[in-house]
Amino acid sequence: MSVRFGYGTNGFANHRLEDALTVIADLGYEGVALTLDHQHLDPYGPDLPRRIDALAARLDRLGLAVVVETGARYLLDPWHKHAPTLLDDEPALRLDFLRRAVRIGADLGAEAVSFWAGIRPADVPEAAAWDRLVRGCAEVSAAADAAGVLLGFEPEPGMLVQTIDDWFTLQGRLGAPDCFGLTLDIGHCRCIEPWPVAECVAKAGPHLVNVQIDDMRRDVHEHLEFGTGEVDFPAALGALAATGYDGLTAVELPRHSHAAPGVAASSLAFLTDALAAARAAGGNREAKEAAR
Repeated sequence: MSVRFGYGTNGFANHRLEDALTVIADLGYEGVALTLDHQHLDPYGPDLPRRIDALAARLDRLGLAVVVETGARYLLDPWHKHAPTLLDDEPALRLDFLRRAVRIGADLGAEAVSFWAGIRPADVPEAAAWDRLVRGCAEVSAAADAAGVLLGFEPEPGMLVQTIDDWFTLQGRLGAPDCFGLTLDIGHCRCIEPWPVAECVAKAGPHLVNVQIDDMRRDVHEHLEFGTGEVDFPAALGALAATGYDGLTAVELPRHSHAAPGVAASSLAFLTDALAAARAAGGNREAKEAAR
């Protein structure tokens, strides 16, 4: 039973990227979820190819795998969080950003590039929003397929695609392209899905290319430190290991940058203990079955 833990750079927003990577590696994480942002590999900054090459070399030296995340809040619009999205009247900036993220992911050897739908604008009918989303995802998928990059589309509470079933709907409308996978946030399973977290993980398992992990409570979309919410982590990690998923499982605590090193250290300790508990539970089940 093996899970590879990583940590998200959006939880190190007050650190230089180089320093954040060093702390994450020194703590014992195996990878990093890199949110492209103005302070962390700005995709619109000068001399991008040189910076990508330098980052790839640093990740290699530190022994860190990487996934690329695209949830920066104000990178594209300094006035409006996450704007524009693929659902807006003018999604060109978002599409350009996602294509850049795909190219960066290819250059870094990223395991996946993750993105989401966005919140449906009030003046856009749901059917029209879905049409816009499918059209935009088709463009991004074409770019990813050409670059040999896996996409992880994330269901997000409050967005047009907010559940695993919504993801299946989108995948079907896209024609199930090979590059189009699923990003699953473990906390979201407790927040919004109708099944227990372990069942959500099992349902998503065959399609997983990226996993985020955090604690959460029912019906409250707030990323919490481990042990302060309602997620059964031994059950969730046991289910994740059982799927055969071998990608990164990265801690997603974007509002904890003020205490990043300490939170990252305590998070890894908690998850390591939870994984040990999952292993023990699995061993006990096997022993009981063998004794029958």
